[in-house]
Amino acid sequence: MGLNPIERSARIDAIDILRGFALLGILLLNILGFGLHSAGYFNPLIAIGETETSRLLNLGSWASTSVFFEGAMRCLFSLLFGAGVVLFTRKRKSGTGWPYVRRHVWLLVFGLIDTFILLWHGDILMVYAVAGVLLYPLRNYSARRLLITSTVLMLLTGLINAGLAYGLNHARMTDDVIWTDFESQNNPPEDSYDAELMARGDSYSSAFAWTAGHMVDFFLFVYPAMLLPDALAMMIFGMALFKLDAFHLSWSTRAYVTLAGTGFGVGLITNLWELQLALSSKFDLLSTFPLFIPTYHVGRLGMGCGYLGAVMLLCKLNIFCGLRGALAAVGRLALTNYLMQSLICVVIFTGWGFALVGTFERWQLYPLVVAIWAFQLWFSSWWLSHYRFGPTEWLWRTLTYGHRP
Repeated sequence: MGLNPIERSARIDAIDILRGFALLGILLLNILGFGLHSAGYFNPLIAIGETETSRLLNLGSWASTSVFFEGAMRCLFSLLFGAGVVLFTRKRKSGTGWPYVRRHVWLLVFGLIDTFILLWHGDILMVYAVAGVLLYPLRNYSARRLLITSTVLMLLTGLINAGLAYGLNHARMTDDVIWTDFESQNNPPEDSYDAELMARGDSYSSAFAWTAGHMVDFFLFVYPAMLLPDALAMMIFGMALFKLDAFHLSWSTRAYVTLAGTGFGVGLITNLWELQLALSSKFDLLSTFPLFIPTYHVGRLGMGCGYLGAVMLLCKLNIFCGLRGALAAVGRLALTNYLMQSLICVVIFTGWGFALVGTFERWQLYPLVVAIWAFQLWFSSWWLSHYRFGPTEWLWRTLTYGHRP
């Protein structure tokens, strides 16, 4: 039985609300890559502060984001991307192939712009573009087959994480150069620390040169070995959830409560255990680098499903209408807002603008996050009161289909 127009609109609004929620949440982590030395993303002792109060604030903000948000927002965004793959191909059952490929080729181009023009060295659009093309043959898989495929991929990724951690630990014990390089990147000596901040804050050209050099390791190792399998596993899981109608608001209230409760329960137990490992090891690099922890995907998938269930429950109960409307607007302008976050941060932190990289402590970055959230919630609602598409979304559709919408 097909959905009536009101039900269909509510379903699409729910997906947009989830996307907006995830997009804003991602900034909680991305702001660290813009505002701190690159090692500060995973090393909580970077920009730790000099007073006891500042140390507590910085470690507290690191612990909070690690438990509640690290990986979870990216997981939720990946789940939604996977759902979007099924939705896109269902809408266009005939002649879907080339528009689908063009859509992801142009997404790759946007990712390259985000990296090399907007200088965001943690861009995820390129990974999503490649993953999206790889997902196309899976579009007609049953939900059961997708769940099995996702689970196997997550298990393999966990084994890879464990193998990398074992290899690095062995390199540390044998005083191998591999460990020396890893440690110098994630716990840099003072001269290296200052050199990076100077390069990123001196001028646009120096920041571009640093970003280009930094991305070499990402293209050769981090993207193919870590981020791409990570994204694929969560996207395939999202495709399965879409086919199980999790995004359609057709589940019962009790089902969404169960999803949220189970997800948060599994996620919090896993993440708190990982936090305890980091604390007991006195922030050993291998314990604070989540991609090297075998249980990482368990915790982030749990939290991602928890947020999914909680947001869908709010939509099901039809509460917080104003906030949901603003989040839906952010979600409809997701690509525009993602690139806008990079643009705002590149102006604030690099030599292109105010060159404040390395100026703030970890906790001091979060008032900026709240300010950017407030602006994007307002801007997205204002824009959609005047236009049907976001500016980047309009351009993306035009490039995908070859004509202006």
